[in-house]
Parts: sequence; C-alpha cells; structure tokens
Amino acid sequence: MPIGLIVMKWSSRLGAQILEKYPKEVEVTDETLMQIYASHEYGGEGGIVSFFVRSLNITSFYAGPEKSIYVILFLNLEEDPDEYEDALINGSRLILKNLENDAYKALIPSIFQRISAYPKYNDEQKLAIIYNDEVNRLIINRLREEGVFSKSELKIWLKDVYRGLLTDIDSVLTELIKKEVIKESSVKGTLSEMIFLLNDLIMIRRPPIDLYNNPVENGLPEQFIDDYKRQITTFFESYLPNEDDNLKVLEMILDPEIYLVLRLLRKNMASRSMLEKLKARGLDDIDETLKKLWDAKMISVFQDKNQTEYYALITDFYIRKLYPKYILNRIIQQYEVKSKSNEVLLEYLNVLENNFSKN
Repeated sequence: MPIGLIVMKWSSRLGAQILEKYPKEVEVTDETLMQIYASHEYGGEGGIVSFFVRSLNITSFYAGPEKSIYVILFLNLEEDPDEYEDALINGSRLILKNLENDAYKALIPSIFQRISAYPKYNDEQKLAIIYNDEVNRLIINRLREEGVFSKSELKIWLKDVYRGLLTDIDSVLTELIKKEVIKESSVKGTLSEMIFLLNDLIMIRRPPIDLYNNPVENGLPEQFIDDYKRQITTFFESYLPNEDDNLKVLEMILDPEIYLVLRLLRKNMASRSMLEKLKARGLDDIDETLKKLWDAKMISVFQDKNQTEYYALITDFYIRKLYPKYILNRIIQQYEVKSKSNEVLLEYLNVLENNFSKN
C-alpha cells in the first residue's frame, strides 16, 4: 500500500511549497522535492514520471507550467508505479478542479484511498473510474455524437473548455486507449492523428434477479418476501436511467467500504452480525456506509420481532463496454453531408470491423 500523498506547488521565488500532505506524518526533504521538480522540468510539459530517490519510490504528476502543481505519491520499494498511474492521474485532475478556496483538501483522504485500492480494482471498478472522470466523460460524449475527430481538434477544444487547467491531454488519451474505449490512428491525407470511438460504456441500474427469485435461499426470512419483491417492483416501475443517478452510483462503486458491502449484498441478505465481520476487511463505519446505500435507494432494511435486522439489495448496477453499433448511422450521415473525408470514414469502418471480429 502507498505510504502517502503530497500536493506541492513550485514558484521561482519561493521554490517548493507543500500545500497538503496525507497522512500528516509523511516526511520529505527539500532536496527530494527539488529532485521531483527537476525530473518534470526536463520534459517541460505536464505528465507523470516515476523514479527512485535513495529509499523512496516516487510517482509524480505535474499539471504543467500554467499551474505548477505537483501531486506526488510515495510508494513502498517493492510496489510497481505503473499499477497506480491511472488512479494518480484521475485523482490529480480532481485536485486541480478543486483548487479554488482549497476545496481539494477535504478530498485528499478519499483520493488517497482510491489510489491505494486501485491495483486491486476489478473490471467494474476500473470502468467506473474512467466514466467518473469529467474529462473522460466529455471525450466519450462527444465521440458518441461524432464517432471520430482529429487529435489536434480535441486538444484545442479541451484546452478551451478547461481554460488552461488541463495540460495532460496525452495522458488522458493514453488511459482511454489502454482501456480500449478509443483508438488513435493515422489516416492518409490528414495532418493530425484521428481519435475513434472504439467501445462505448453502458451503465444502468438493474434488479438483483437471483435475490429476487430466491430470497429465502439467500438469507431473507420468509415473512419479508412479499414486501421485498414489492419494493423492487415499485422502484423499477418509475426508474428512468439518467447521468446524475449513474454518477451517484459510480461514486459508491469507487468507495472501497461501500463496495465491500455491495459485493456481500449481491450474494446474500445480510444481518448486522454479518456486516460486523467486514470490519476485519476494512469496513470502518458500518452505519455511514449503510446510510449512503439507503439514500441512493439501493438497499432496504427488514426487522423481525427479535429486533434482528436484515439488509437486502433492492437495485444493483451494471456497467460494461459496449460495441457501438449505433455509430454506423453517424458514419452514413457524415458521408452524405461530407462532414468527414471518405478516407477518415473508411478507416473508421476498418477500426469497427477489426474491433467486432475481436469481440
């Protein structure tokens, strides 16, 4: 597990200034901070670097010369920096977004927690962290409309949207390429590489089917069956998928304590004593975790005459990559109105065909 996180600012007049660190006990010398600054200064642009300084294993994100903010992750010597890179980039962008009035400081503990947990994230959580990032969502949503645009156009657009706050655009694209959400390709006759939507992401709440069909076998006393099924039916009679709700659930999937409880409730109805056993696996605040799931209308609570409580999942969540068949209609429209060159559209069809054959 990582040792700690430091947010640093560099100025030519004052040198390295530590703005925040977590945990507070983390210590680093001025000499080490100077070496971190020098490592980024060599490249001059925003981005991420990893290196060793004596007994320190360091991965550092630099926001670029406009902000001169560094987000520095200290790892144990045996840890692989590559395993934390995507999470550090995502966390750093969240910090940069909340620099005003030092709003980011309250977020540091949860950001460090997510970064620390990232190497153990499953596919669901890794897709969640992609779409939970505002920059990634902007890119994905624009590609849903257009399917393809040039890398140079994308960079200009994002810099305009974020007014200099976003300088690590290449690392954003690299992350989406590695996760096979987009593909970058050169096309004859174009001055810039083209960015294609390779796989969309689908997100939706869904009923916990196995629990609904077999509530008693999964731990719910028989007296609560009708009420349990009625609550699930009532929720989905009025449920309409929407972006705000999806993002609310993604936040919970990315919270290690909430996700620990969610994974248990996907398999069984849980009594309080069952939840207490999760403390040994990192669940510190059971009541707060259950409240968040309750407020999000994901669980219900049933109490028998002995005051024993049973916690049951009312709605589950589904997120996965989706082959974008709908984009073929966009390609036809673009061909008809000549909004994209034939060479670009033909390359996109090749990209989609190759992706389809892989799936």
